[in-house]
Amino acid sequence: MASLSSLSITFDCKDVETQSIFWAELLQADLDEGANEFVASIGGAHNAESTTPGMLFLKVEERVEGKNPLHIDLDDPNYPADVERAVALGAETVASFAEFGIEWTTLKDPEGNVFDIGRQVPTGESEQQV
Repeated sequence: MASLSSLSITFDCKDVETQSIFWAELLQADLDEGANEFVASIGGAHNAESTTPGMLFLKVEERVEGKNPLHIDLDDPNYPADVERAVALGAETVASFAEFGIEWTTLKDPEGNVFDIGRQVPTGESEQQV
C-alpha cells in the first residue's frame, strides 16, 4: 500500500483571488506561482516534498450542499492581536471562548468558512469566558 506523499487543505471558492489572498496575508505566506482566477495555492499544495499541508483554492460556481465544512484551528502566540488582524483582512468574529486551558476566537473568512485562532492560556493567567 502506497503512503500519501502530499496533503492539501482545499477550499471551494466563488472568488479564488479574495480567498487565497486573505489566507496568504493571515498566515503571512506567499501565494505559489501560477495563481489565477480558477486555482491558487499556498505552501506548495500537492508538493510531494513538503512535510506540512498546503492550501489549495479552487473555483466553483456553487457550493455543494452536504459537502463537509472546512474548519482550521490556528495556534497563535500573538492571540488575540492576530484576531484583530484577521478582522482587518476581512474576517468576521463569531464568538470568543476560554475553557480547559485554551482561549480562542471563532471567526468566518470572507466566504463564511469557520476557523479558530487561539492559544493555551499562559501560566499565571486565569481563564475567563469572553
